[in-house]
Amino acid sequence: MVAPRIDVDPWRIREASVALDAMGVSESVFSLSNGYLGIRGTLDEIEPHGFRGTFLAGVFETHPLSYPEPGYGLPEEGQAMIAVADGTPIRLAVDGEPLDVRTIDPVTHRRTLDLRTGVLERHLVWRTASGTTMELRSERLVSLRERSVSVIRYRVRALDGTAHVTVRSELVLGASPPEVDSDDPRVAEALDDPFEVLEVSNDDTGGVLSAVTRRTGIRVGAAAQHLVTGATDVRTESVSEDHVVTTVVTELEEGEPLELVKVIGHVWSRDTGNDSLLESARTVVDSGVDKGWDALVADQREALDQWWTCADVEVEGDAELQQAMRYNLFVLHTSTACISRAPLGAKGLTGLGYSGHTFWDIEGFVAPALTLLHPDAAARLLAWRASTLDAARERAGVLDLKGATFAWRTIDGHETSAYWPASTAAMHVNADVSRALWLHSHVTGASLVGTRGLEILVETARLWMSMGHDDEAGGWHLFGMTGPDEYTGVVDDNVFTNLMARRNLVRAADACAAEPEEAARLGVVDDDVAAWRAAAAAVHVPWDPDRRVHPMNTNFTTYREWRFEDKQDSYPVQDHQHYAKFYRRQVVKQADLVLALWWCREDFTDEEVARDLDYYEARTVRDSSLSASVQAVVCARAQHPDLALRYLRESTLVDLRDLQGDTDKGLHLASVGGSWLALACGLGGLREDHEELELAPLLPSRLTRIRFRVTWRGRLLLVDTTRSGTTITMLRGDAPVDVIVDGARLRVGPDAPAEAGLRQPDPLLPEPSQPAGRAPNA
Repeated sequence: MVAPRIDVDPWRIREASVALDAMGVSESVFSLSNGYLGIRGTLDEIEPHGFRGTFLAGVFETHPLSYPEPGYGLPEEGQAMIAVADGTPIRLAVDGEPLDVRTIDPVTHRRTLDLRTGVLERHLVWRTASGTTMELRSERLVSLRERSVSVIRYRVRALDGTAHVTVRSELVLGASPPEVDSDDPRVAEALDDPFEVLEVSNDDTGGVLSAVTRRTGIRVGAAAQHLVTGATDVRTESVSEDHVVTTVVTELEEGEPLELVKVIGHVWSRDTGNDSLLESARTVVDSGVDKGWDALVADQREALDQWWTCADVEVEGDAELQQAMRYNLFVLHTSTACISRAPLGAKGLTGLGYSGHTFWDIEGFVAPALTLLHPDAAARLLAWRASTLDAARERAGVLDLKGATFAWRTIDGHETSAYWPASTAAMHVNADVSRALWLHSHVTGASLVGTRGLEILVETARLWMSMGHDDEAGGWHLFGMTGPDEYTGVVDDNVFTNLMARRNLVRAADACAAEPEEAARLGVVDDDVAAWRAAAAAVHVPWDPDRRVHPMNTNFTTYREWRFEDKQDSYPVQDHQHYAKFYRRQVVKQADLVLALWWCREDFTDEEVARDLDYYEARTVRDSSLSASVQAVVCARAQHPDLALRYLRESTLVDLRDLQGDTDKGLHLASVGGSWLALACGLGGLREDHEELELAPLLPSRLTRIRFRVTWRGRLLLVDTTRSGTTITMLRGDAPVDVIVDGARLRVGPDAPAEAGLRQPDPLLPEPSQPAGRAPNA
């Protein structure tokens, strides 16, 4: 896809000239969400568009999964997020000529997303065939305070003549069926028409619509009302069983405006009856109407002001990075602000990429970032994953394992991946989930019991023990695993998985020791805890003494090398080569062993970090967007800040520049969270896994300042690094806290900042190189 041209601005995302060939990407970039409700950034008048869609977190439909050959334990149903009723369409005709940007030559046509107000504005000026110059200003927001409410303010004005204006504002269901890559006709049958309409009705200024999914039984309701100024005729009709239209007709004199404020409400439930659901939709719309446009905008600004107080990042020396960091932080907040009892998909509510599924990326990159910025939002994400524990226990039983194994790809907690080598075999997801829950407790000081974290640590420890193998020499192994690198599947002793399992076992043992009564309630006895600690101590970690690096898994460094020079035009690898070709080659899709260097840092010396990074940099092609943020962190740890910055830029700009070529299918939420981690944990050197918060700041040659905020044990800290050193200030908090900076303990108090000098990079090895054509792409 072609990326839109975005003006560089510290607080705005502005497309100065709307590009039709970049429509799909810009619709994702200009998507608005609050975590409960999401709307793609499409033009008001429906055509042209890449993909329209309004989504509710947790609303999905199932479809059959077909296999060439049956197999025990394979999931039988797929899941797909589906679009609900769309309230954004507003068609405009002036003097009988429908507005279509493909057939006019606009004087001005720009769109601007303000990251401080959360309002998306469109400004269009064009000359009609009848000779009148018209102006359209359209603004929309998805409320961060009233989660079911979105609102559009639509204003039309005749600038230099008169005009006969007709506006048709729609509420329509089923405009955008999901795309699932399957030739099975049963899939199309399930997803092309997923809703049964229950009721459609209208009144003078709007209407309501309700429907139920045919297979999952999820009821959805939508309502819309219009506040109209400057019109002579307003009427509403139900034009079909899934379509309500409000029509506004007026004559505009020169300079005279027509204004519509359209308030839209969306609700869903599995349990609520249709009448009650529709009343709920009407009620939330009434609330939005009562507030009015100005008050809703004021609420939005206030909510975002609170977010920026605890999350803003300032970068001096790279204006594009500054803009992109704030955009990603805006997306991080608005994708999760109102989420509740539903998963966060890999694309959030910005598109149907990955069918709306959530993956371990969310626990790996989004939840940790939120834990350090907005812990309550992280808690809501983790509460949903914890709510799927029974499904995880059920899946473990199917696999003849103890404990619980969480779904690798899901919407409702049940495994929905048809390709088991990259899903069921990717058992590291269980350690990733456990790490996220443990980290939230560690950073906030909250009890693991209240989040079900202790229960999950126990159940995942039981899982590892049922999979682990003790050899005759006393080593403990995990066989048949797939690590984060999906190009090297079903291997023995994947280092990342083994080390993450070790941490899972130790943390489960420590948590049970800290909460003996709760552990006993979960059936944990002293022998269990002793066995977990013994297995953790005996975990086998492969080592190649000749190359003096860690093989990513047993024998990885003996695999045939990939011919990178010959295959520079063959990326992503999985789109050009069969798995049988690359599964046993030294080509790495995304950081795997390198991720272990970050998340399992105690297991590697500085020399091992330097040598392992050098080895795997030359073999990692980054066919996954989440890899760049990991590589940024580890490059910084290995004292390569300039390379870390290049990876930080790639992670941060992945959507604004469409670096992966698939932003039209939705934003990359792992990169959104990962980009903040890349800055804070990479260039900031933040480490949050020991008893004290640690920092080891570095400044790349291009930057002169980095300022970021972090929440630690209830205190809000500002970390400000310049060439002269680092200052840590407590912005919120009553009690002092110790922070370790480059190994030295500093005390930070409410009125007592701490300062430290800035060390210079001292790498053990030269800056590593990447495969041919795969250097950082920003």
